[in-house]
Amino acid sequence: MTVLSIEELAETLPPHAAIAGLDLGTKTIGLAVSDLSRRFATPRPVIKRVKFTRDAETLLAFAEKEKIAGFVIGLPMNMDGSSGPRVQATRAFVRNMEALSALPFTFWDERLSTVAAERALLEMDVSRQKRAGRIDSAAASFILQGALDRLASLARG
Repeated sequence: MTVLSIEELAETLPPHAAIAGLDLGTKTIGLAVSDLSRRFATPRPVIKRVKFTRDAETLLAFAEKEKIAGFVIGLPMNMDGSSGPRVQATRAFVRNMEALSALPFTFWDERLSTVAAERALLEMDVSRQKRAGRIDSAAASFILQGALDRLASLARG
């Protein structure tokens, strides 16, 4: 596995292959998947975190089933652009994945993705109880959609 910039990911992705977005939380991993043309991000059910080995197995089984060509993982930067403990935990998670998979990872600034996801779910009149179960995957979808929009921009030149 390699950590790539979004520009490097654009150059290495095979055509017509899906990519996954991840919102790494302490209790869950939010998931989203692109369509094969990489235009739209669709939320998927969250992975309940247990311990790293089990989480990685579940994530890699998902990637194999969905034929995922790479991951875009949200990097939870502080609002002032500094790195906090969650950034360190996210980077450590990706480093630990290196021994398990050749799939590339790309970090994506996820500031305000959870806020945007919460607003979208509120606008859809999703109940508080259902929002709690869907917020991480909705955030993963916002993270992935931002990366997909950037990939489309790079393709246009």
